[in-house]
Amino acid sequence: MKVASFKQQRNIPGFNLTLGYTLTFLSLIVLIPLLGLFIYSTKLSFHEWEKLLISKQFLLALMLSLSTALISAGLNSFIGLLLAWVLVRYRFPGRKIMDICIDIPFALPTAVAGIALTAIYAQNGPIGYWFSFKIAYTPIGITLALLFVTLPFVVRTLQPVMADLPREQEEAASLLGASPRQIFIHIILPAILPAWLTGFTLAFARAIGEYGSVVFIAGNIPFKTEILPLLIVSKLDQYAYDAAAAIGITMLLIAFILLFLMNILQRRLNRNINKNN
Repeated sequence: MKVASFKQQRNIPGFNLTLGYTLTFLSLIVLIPLLGLFIYSTKLSFHEWEKLLISKQFLLALMLSLSTALISAGLNSFIGLLLAWVLVRYRFPGRKIMDICIDIPFALPTAVAGIALTAIYAQNGPIGYWFSFKIAYTPIGITLALLFVTLPFVVRTLQPVMADLPREQEEAASLLGASPRQIFIHIILPAILPAWLTGFTLAFARAIGEYGSVVFIAGNIPFKTEILPLLIVSKLDQYAYDAAAAIGITMLLIAFILLFLMNILQRRLNRNINKNN
């Protein structure tokens, strides 16, 4: 009887049909294109792969991509936490407008964002004029563009989790004499940490592959402000499609490994939270 009940819970009406549609759609949209990318990259010999991956241009682009993505995702993890906290816990005039503005990077074409950021933060721009150092056409400008693009990932991941947090534990801890800092560290942080890591991972993965908002503000200076997506476009312009595919595979593997590790860490954190509860 228990087995039958378990099957009824798992096999919802139309399960086989919906599973078939899901697998077909996933294969056509995600799996088959990625498989084609892997197959195309096999046109390179092992020696050509090695030569590409140890070239100075690729290594500098890889270091720049990883560093700017990591910095932007880390900063947005902190900024996104504050924004999500304010939007969930406080009510103030203009809150709905502020909430809508969080999604602007999703709706706005990234190339438009890149042009706007370049115009504002260039040395002759209204904001860049006041800085003694260059922002546009430097790694600082790249990080700024990635901050703009990846902010919604952290905020929208944290918001529903914060909204569902029970207030009873916080109120009980406050009545027992716990300070706001203790309440955040011992009650709130463990509950939101899995979602927080998910937001960081999504922001980091998106930042590695971002192109539109970066192409203008980076300036595409070889060996200085050339990130991996820009290097791929450069290879395509040179009709080196196999090399571009190989770089794309490298980016894909980095993002996949990061997502895989974060998923494992998130499951362990959820298990610890469930055990403590």
